[in-house]
Amino acid sequence: MDKRYQVFISSTYADLKEERRAVIQTVIESNCIPAGMELFPAADEEQLAFIKRVIDDCDYYLLIVGGRYGSVDESGISYTEQEYDYAVSRSLKVIALLHENPGKISLENSEPEPAGREKLRKFRDKVSSGRLVKFWKDAAELPGLVSINLSRAMNAYPAVGWVRADKVANVEVLGEINEVRKQNTELQVEIGKYQEALARLASPPALKDLAGLDEEIKLAGRYWSNFYNGFRIWHVKTTWRKIFAYISPYLLKVPTAKTVKGILAPALVKDASVGEEKVQNEEMDDQDFQTVGVQLRALGLVKIEHTQTMSGGMNLFWSFTAAGERLMVETRAIRTKKPAAGKSVI
Repeated sequence: MDKRYQVFISSTYADLKEERRAVIQTVIESNCIPAGMELFPAADEEQLAFIKRVIDDCDYYLLIVGGRYGSVDESGISYTEQEYDYAVSRSLKVIALLHENPGKISLENSEPEPAGREKLRKFRDKVSSGRLVKFWKDAAELPGLVSINLSRAMNAYPAVGWVRADKVANVEVLGEINEVRKQNTELQVEIGKYQEALARLASPPALKDLAGLDEEIKLAGRYWSNFYNGFRIWHVKTTWRKIFAYISPYLLKVPTAKTVKGILAPALVKDASVGEEKVQNEEMDDQDFQTVGVQLRALGLVKIEHTQTMSGGMNLFWSFTAAGERLMVETRAIRTKKPAAGKSVI
């Protein structure tokens, strides 16, 4: 069944009239329905409520960012940014086109005040975070960018769209489609809420008195001594930084908890300086190992997740966070011993 997609075009208005005309023409030529502030030039609270209803009926959200942040309401947030936030909350596919160099835009089309320029910078950072954006220099580039990226979005993320009433089999089918569309939107919102809740649960609690990386911890376990022909107990004092340095390179492979424990125990036994020539079957007290996992997770360095294995079973897997990866490089990378350029060693 033939259908047309509705595209909401969002931007500041006075400084981007020419750019908006070019984009609207391209959207129409792409057999889509453009919607935007041309329908409501005044800026007030009633307008924002109307905009949200229009966005609810759209399939894609096209954002053009130039040199202005735009009109703001009592909250200090521009209507353009509020439109963007609402579209994201409704899980619309966003096509973002940002001016490549706002500093080179004419003064009359730029933010005159430092506060406005700072808000524009933060808005650009928000839009660029977590998605690909395209950059433009002048209005002539926009039709090509819009045509290519809108086509890609429609192919990769087909939306509900609109159809002529006479193309639908009957009124009942049309009602069912609209109901499914409504339910889908509601479910997307609920999924977003659950994902946020899961993210909060997965994040370690913030503790004010959490032990730092260089504080000591006493750990213990046992090993088989060929000298004594039996198991012996080992004890060692170490730091959380050293513990993480031992295991972090292996987290690249996302090992199981058992593998991590098997890596950490021999390293700690070696630090314990047990003295025997032949040591084997190094083991770590399980309660101590669980404490290590909890502490490294609380420090924001590792993630420990109960995940399905290749064979279909379930297991605990360790991996590092972005902060953990940075600390791994800091602790394990080799620094040069050469003097800095221009300096001599005395």
